[in-house]
Amino acid sequence: MKRMTSQAHALLLAPLLLIASCSPEPEQWISLFNGENLDGWTPKFTGYPAGDNYLDTFRVEDGLLTVSYDNWTDFNGEFGHLFHEQSFSHYLLRVEYRFIGEQVIDAPQLNWAFRNNGMMLHSQTPESMTLDQEFPVSIEVQLLGGNGADERPTANICTSGTHFRLEGLLITRHCTNSISDTFHGDQWVTLEVEIRGNEFVRHTVNGDIVFEYAGLQLDATDRDAQRLLNNGAPVALAEGLIAIQAESHPTQFRRIDVLPL
Repeated sequence: MKRMTSQAHALLLAPLLLIASCSPEPEQWISLFNGENLDGWTPKFTGYPAGDNYLDTFRVEDGLLTVSYDNWTDFNGEFGHLFHEQSFSHYLLRVEYRFIGEQVIDAPQLNWAFRNNGMMLHSQTPESMTLDQEFPVSIEVQLLGGNGADERPTANICTSGTHFRLEGLLITRHCTNSISDTFHGDQWVTLEVEIRGNEFVRHTVNGDIVFEYAGLQLDATDRDAQRLLNNGAPVALAEGLIAIQAESHPTQFRRIDVLPL
């Protein structure tokens, strides 16, 4: 058999190498939570300056990012949020969360705050919030847990100083439910949110699409949004930070990942 020369071998491999070099890059997920500490995250509680982790509410326990109320004896409207430092516009967010334990005593109107948390998307920065501001201007993907009996969908949308469009109509009410199942007990739930600027958002829960909408924008009638608009923010809400809520019920997160699109 005639042996192939090294030059001929290189010529034979060249098209294959070219194809390999043109192959798409693998998905580059970014882990916002490192499983060890809260590096890259900033807390902000109503009535307290940015950076003050009131009563050590946000913490890492057993490798889980935990919203803990172990140090609380009552609740007087100290709503909390934990903001990641990086701003995003077009991305896929993947979160694994669960509700645990008991709600803090004197929580606001126990019915709505029970097993209630949220992911705030396209949020303003914690430093731009006023001292007594309760919620950042943002779009909230509301996380709800079941009470053991009633239907209580998760991955709903709530608006804080914002509006959105659903099937072309401008929606100005505060919260709109998804069509998700109800998840009772302390089970882990996987949430995915595909968000493309202000043009399109899709909520998926455990692999099922439960909500789609578009047209994210600031609410010019809202006091906090007005302040942003007066400082030059555009009406179209196309980017911002990602934040986790603390609304009186213990919650844990074992994964918070972002895939830029």
